[in-house]
Amino acid sequence: MSSPLPSRLLPLSTKPPPPPTTSAATLFQFPLDRHYGAPARASLFKCFAGETGFFTKLGRLIKEKAKSDVEKIFSGFTKTRDNLAVVDELLLYWNLSDTDRVLDELEEVLLVADFGPRITIKIVESLRDDIYAGKLKSGAEIKDALKRTILNLLTAKGLKTELKLGFRKPAVIMIVGVNGGGKTTSLGKLAHRLKNEGTKVLLGAGDTFRAAASDQLEIWAERTGCEIVVAEKENAKASSVLSQAVKRGKEQGFDVVLCDTSGRLHTNYSLMEELIACKKAIGKVVSGAPNEILQVLDGTTGLNMLPQAREFNDVVGITGLILTKLDGSARGGCVVSVVDELGIPVKFVGVGEGVEDLQPFDAEAFVNAIFP
Repeated sequence: MSSPLPSRLLPLSTKPPPPPTTSAATLFQFPLDRHYGAPARASLFKCFAGETGFFTKLGRLIKEKAKSDVEKIFSGFTKTRDNLAVVDELLLYWNLSDTDRVLDELEEVLLVADFGPRITIKIVESLRDDIYAGKLKSGAEIKDALKRTILNLLTAKGLKTELKLGFRKPAVIMIVGVNGGGKTTSLGKLAHRLKNEGTKVLLGAGDTFRAAASDQLEIWAERTGCEIVVAEKENAKASSVLSQAVKRGKEQGFDVVLCDTSGRLHTNYSLMEELIACKKAIGKVVSGAPNEILQVLDGTTGLNMLPQAREFNDVVGITGLILTKLDGSARGGCVVSVVDELGIPVKFVGVGEGVEDLQPFDAEAFVNAIFP
């Protein structure tokens, strides 16, 4: 028998409890009239579930809101920007006879910022060709060309950075990643952002491996005013908990179900297989779900994140990336390498500790933040 609800949680309904079931999950609802932390700002962009094309509009409006929060992106990449400030010094007194030396030093600067060897060579050689062809005649023009080249690398493959949530309720977003990357925290911040856009959100605590994971997600549910489905007993299968969460979401008219999963090393075959089971279980409840499988990657690891992303993508098919902790790293160039080498769009970036600091990724804002 499951333990009684903690006093800080309210039962979903005041109706008499239904007969006991064999369900491995239980649903908690937190009071919506209590406030935790700083009060949420009024959203500049709002959409409502009753509107036609709700999910299409939701994805678009979240992306549009990123353009109004460019100051967060700018401040979040301070360390990377400081690292790249030497570019201005290199180009300030550039002249044609100095081209090779300046480009060699630029190459070194880009490598230190973790743009990666392949991307760095591509950028530098493109600039060299344009300089010697007479297309670039000043340091200012070279910097503009540098920014344009990086922006083209981020947008050339036509990757869509807004959330793709389909056309039926509930839309299901599954969050995956290795331990310590900020997976559960990112899910909580995403729940906050979706909730602020008028979305009815249900959380599924599918991290049944780490003892404190459900408690952590319950705290986020309380902070955001979301409901949550958690395992009722120890050793419950993650696939069972997430299946129950999506089923509740479908039956009770939720707009979005956010599914947490256990952190795992990409080299652990059995744990990676569990992700496949979770994905299949969700798809049995809602055809075509999950709509998004977002992988959380720790930005402080730089290019070391690439093998992780490749492995997860091969196993479950990653639809988008969340890069976290970029505010604490000078290796922001890894964003460009990830997009170019994997062909997977970056959908959100973590640029701080605050609940508002999970920002929709905007390529132009990113380039302007690292090369002002």
